[in-house]
Parts: sequence; structure tokens; C-alpha cells
Amino acid sequence: MLVGVQGFPIFEINLNRMERCAWPSTNALMIQYHDHEWGVPLHDDKKLFEFLVLDAFQAGLSWQTILNKRENFRKAFDDFDYHKIADYDTAKEDQLMNDAGIIRNKLKIKATIGNAKAFIRIQEEYGSFDAFIWQFTSYKTIDNKLNALSQTPVKSMESDAMSKVLIAKGFKFVGSTICYAFMQAAGMVNDHVEKCFRHGEV
Repeated sequence: MLVGVQGFPIFEINLNRMERCAWPSTNALMIQYHDHEWGVPLHDDKKLFEFLVLDAFQAGLSWQTILNKRENFRKAFDDFDYHKIADYDTAKEDQLMNDAGIIRNKLKIKATIGNAKAFIRIQEEYGSFDAFIWQFTSYKTIDNKLNALSQTPVKSMESDAMSKVLIAKGFKFVGSTICYAFMQAAGMVNDHVEKCFRHGEV
């Protein structure tokens, strides 16, 4: 049995299973991500931090590139343990810069370390990152009721507000477009097109 993203068996994928959003195309990892994760309301701090990291590294790149390297990121960044990441020193930064399995971008690596520290500060202030981040959608999922992929926003008033506050709290690589991609991943917005079988499920 082949195992894919988050342990979902690849053989469960049926390209003709139901109608889905067009963007995964026929890529197995993209389909797994679309069918099992994208748009599902997320309230686990560790997973929320993982998506913050991955979306920051996606800046200027395709999501497929990030998914292809996701497990390498997981290994390189201690399973996205923000407490460990917050303590990374320059030696660890150099190690990450020499890791061909991830995106070797010094600014993004440094931002990840700084974001881990800011993430912990928010937890201390709000009790959890989840309690903090969902305030931007009034603690509910925004359903954009899209008819076509071309209607998908790249940012919103909510992502603008989120970006502004995150930057003020010391985060890097959290522009409005990145914040909107994070909102899509974390299920803060439902951008599955209405004809997609996942639209109603999430």
C-alpha cells in the first residue's frame, strides 16, 4: 500500500470519484490534499502553525512544489514543533540552508524561527493561537459560494486585517495574499466551488 499526505492511502484516490475543484488536476498529492485537508475547519494549534510555515515558504512558488517537499519540511523543522523551532540557533539555520529537501531561502528560514516565537507569545496572550486567529472570521467559516475557479479571491478584507495584526505582532511573510491562502487551508473560508463534492462536506 502506498501512503500519501498525512497517511491517506494513494489507492483511495479515484480521479472520477466525484466532481471536484479543478486546481488539483490529476496530481495525486494535490488530490489527497484537496479531498482530505483543504478547507476543513482547523482548530489544532500545531496544524495551524504548520500551515503558517508552509504558506510562508510558498511565497513566489506553487503549492504543488510545497506539497512535494512537505514531509522534508516536517523532518527538517522537528515536526513543526514551534517550541523547538523558537530555540533554533545559527548552527541550525546553517543546517537548514544546506538541506536540499526544503526551500533553502534564508529569509524564510529566519522568518519561521521568528514566527514560532511570535506564535508562542500569542498563545500566552490568548490561551491558544486558534482563539486568536479565528476572530478574523468571527469564529465561523466564510462560504464564498464560488461557481468557478476564476472567481476565487486572492485576498479579502479579513485577510487584510489578519495580515496587519500579524505583522504588528512580529510575524514575517504574512502579507494579505499569504494570509488568505492560510485561511483557505485552515477552513476559515470555504473556497471549494459549489459543484465540488467537498463544498458541502466542509
